[in-house]
Amino acid sequence: MNIEHIRSFLEVTATGSFQLAADQLHVTQSTVSARIKALEDRLRQPLFIRKRNGVVLTKGGNQFHSSAVEVVRAWERGQQEASLPEGQRSLVSIGIEENQWSLMASEITARLSVEIPDVATSIVAERSEVLMQKLRVGLLDVAILYDPQHCAEAVSDILFQEDLVMYATKPRAVKEDAVPGYVFVDWGDTFRALHSTFFPGVFSHKLTMRQSAIALDHILTHGGSGYFLKRVAAPLVAQGRLFAVSGAPIIQRTLFAATRTNAANSELAALVVDAARSTVS
Repeated sequence: MNIEHIRSFLEVTATGSFQLAADQLHVTQSTVSARIKALEDRLRQPLFIRKRNGVVLTKGGNQFHSSAVEVVRAWERGQQEASLPEGQRSLVSIGIEENQWSLMASEITARLSVEIPDVATSIVAERSEVLMQKLRVGLLDVAILYDPQHCAEAVSDILFQEDLVMYATKPRAVKEDAVPGYVFVDWGDTFRALHSTFFPGVFSHKLTMRQSAIALDHILTHGGSGYFLKRVAAPLVAQGRLFAVSGAPIIQRTLFAATRTNAANSELAALVVDAARSTVS
C-alpha cells in the first residue's frame, strides 16, 4: 500500500477538502483524487462522502482512520529518525499557529538548539484547526495554537493572553458600519464571534485575510485598518505609521500549547512549551 496514498487520505480527512489537501501536499487536486481512488480500490470500499461544502468520512473511512494514522506515524517517525544526523538521539515535531510563526519560531528553535543539542527539530506553520488535527492523529508532538479542541489524545495549557487592537494608517474613530480599507484579519473562531458581537451591523467584509503579516503589509502599503497584535504594532505606532482606532474594542486572544497525552517525548514537549512561553517574557 502506497504511503503517499495514506498520507493523502489523512490530509483530506484533516482539511475536509480535496483541494486544501492538495495545497498542503503541494500536488494537484487530480493527484489527490487519484490517490484516494487507488486507496478505495485497494480497500474495496468508499472512504469519503462528497458534500457541497467538502467531504466527510464514511463508516469504512472512520474505521480505517486509526490504522492510517499509525502507519503514517510509524513511517514518518522511522524515516526521520533513520536519517537523523550523527549525534542526534531523537526528534521533536512542533506546529506553530501561522500568525505566531514570525514571533516564535526562531526563538524556540534557538533555545532548543542550546538546551537539547542532541535532539532534531521538525517545525511547521499552519492554521490552528489543521494543527489540532495533526496533533490528534500523532503527526505533531506539540502545537502552539488558538481555540484548541478537547480530545482524549491531547492536553492543552494556556501560554499567554494578548491584546488585539484595531489600528489604522490614519487617525480615526471607530464606526459601526463597514469602513473603506478595512481588512478583516481572521484570528480564528473566538475572534470571529466577538467581532460579530462588537460590530453587529457588519455582515461581510470586502477583504478578508488569514495571515496577519500579509494584512499588515497590505494596509501599510495601500492604507486601511484592521485588528493586529499590540506587541507587533507597537513599533509602527511609535513611528507614526499606525494609529489605534479611537473607541474600538480591544479583543483578547489566548494562545495555548497542546501536547499529546501519550507523547513518547513528553520531556521534550515540556521544553518546547516552556520555550514558547518565554518568547513573550
